[in-house]
Formats: sequence, C-alpha cells, structure tokens
Amino acid sequence: MTEEYALSRYEEACALLPGRLQGAAMSLPLRQKAQAEELRLRIGRPMHITFPEGESPLPQTRVIRSDLEQVLDRATEYSRYAAAETIRRGYVTASGGFRVGLCGTALPGAEGNEGLRDVSSLAIRIPRVHEDTALPVLPELLEDGRPVSTLILSPPGGGKTTLLRDLIRSVSEGEGCTPLRVSLADERGEVAAMYNGRPQLEVGRRTDVAEGCPKAQGLMLLLRAMNPQVLAVDEITAPEDVGALITAAGCGVTLLATAHGEGRAGLERRPLYRPLLDEGLFRFLVRIRREGERRIHTIEELR
Repeated sequence: MTEEYALSRYEEACALLPGRLQGAAMSLPLRQKAQAEELRLRIGRPMHITFPEGESPLPQTRVIRSDLEQVLDRATEYSRYAAAETIRRGYVTASGGFRVGLCGTALPGAEGNEGLRDVSSLAIRIPRVHEDTALPVLPELLEDGRPVSTLILSPPGGGKTTLLRDLIRSVSEGEGCTPLRVSLADERGEVAAMYNGRPQLEVGRRTDVAEGCPKAQGLMLLLRAMNPQVLAVDEITAPEDVGALITAAGCGVTLLATAHGEGRAGLERRPLYRPLLDEGLFRFLVRIRREGERRIHTIEELR
C-alpha cells in the first residue's frame, strides 16, 4: 500500500465530515493522515482520530448533534430510509466502502432493535486494501496448490479482516494458487463493503458476496445457491455460525474464517469455539499480533 493511496482514502473519509471538522482533520501531518484508521465523533467531545497506537483528540473540534446528522446524511446520500435496515443494526456503508458505526437510543420491537434515534456518537472507519498482505501466508496454507480450511485469530483491531480480505482476493484471482470460486458471508459489510451491488473493496473476480443477513443464514444461502469451492466468513460470534460452518465442512467446502482471540489455548477454553477444534474444521490457525505498525503472522497446524 503506497502512502499516496493511504492519503487518498483518508481524504475520502474526511469528505463525510461537516466543513469545520473536515478542515481540522485535513490539517494533520501527512504521515498521520496515512496512518489514521478511524474518525470518531461523540456529542460534547472533541473529534478523535484513531491511530495504531490509540485515539488522539483534535483541538477546537467539539462535536454537536448537527455534526452527526450531517455525516449520516452524507453517508446515506440523504436517503436514510433506503439505509434503514443497516441503521437498525448500527451502521451504514457509504460510497467507497466507508463503514459508519452508529450509537444512540435503540428502538426495541417485537423482533429486536427496530432502529436508532438520537444518535450520540459515530465512527467512520477508513478501510484500505492491503494487497499482498496474504503473500507471505498463503503458500503455507496450500495443499496441491489449493487452500485448506484456515481460521484467522487476533484481538480486535489486529488485522484479521484485512488478511481475510486479501486471502479471498488471492484465491479468487489465482495469485499463488489454483483460482477458485469463493463465496463470502459479509454480514456487516466490513470485508467487501458492497455499495449499489458492487464491492468497494477488492475481493476478486470469482467472489460472490451475501451482505446484510446473519452469518449463519448467509453461509447456508451461499452453500445452496452459489456452489462455492471456498466459503469465507468474518468473525464467528454465535453458536449458529459454528453450526453453519460444521454443515458446510460436511459438504466438502474449504473454509476461511476469523475469530477474536490470541491463541489455541483461548479457543479451547471458550465453549463457543471448542466445537471448531473438536470437529477438526480447520487445518491451520493463523495468529496475528501487532508490534507497533507491524503485524506478525504465526501459523500453527491444528490437525
């Protein structure tokens, strides 16, 4: 990833901000702009920028309610009704693949949260495609030129979605391996960032994406409808996700998935993840840890 590309993505994210906040964000030094990961707005507080080492406030940027309303209007292109389903789940995806996470007062209904009102804070993520992130990892995950089922593990913000995205792209394009059909269950739009039916982040020409439905449902939909050779999902978080993966593995599909954690011992201690090990779903475990701006990948064979 070049600095020029990193800067351009930052500037695109800043375009969602109201003028006074946009000016403050654009006043950062070039190096900080290239490293920025999120823009965070909280009513009554200064706007914060998230960097690899943590959050930093911008002086003279006290956020007011109308600032949040303007960001939401720009992110939805002034059509909140069209984005009502994802707003209900706490986010919107803006053109360019920028995911805006939302917090506020939930509107409970018979089938769960029906929406948000009085938005109190938001976070604009700045996704950047790190092509070749998978380059040093993929060769160790192959058997006869094809990837085998792999689980990617890291703490939040550790880079597992970035690695998953580039693995999907590499396998779909056949870069360093046999090209295969990949189906991606992208519940929250963080991997492909679909916008008007097109991925905003590169996931490869042989990749089909189901976005917006619960992961377990998306996995089963893709398995039935798209005849995948590889099935990918970001962040296993519920027993239903595990059950869907077990079903898919039984159909002979290669699995690529991520989960929160730091190592195999942690997986073994958590009831949610233990079936993944007991059933032998994954051949390899890729652990990611951060050292400053660097991400270190460690590969372990699970079976």
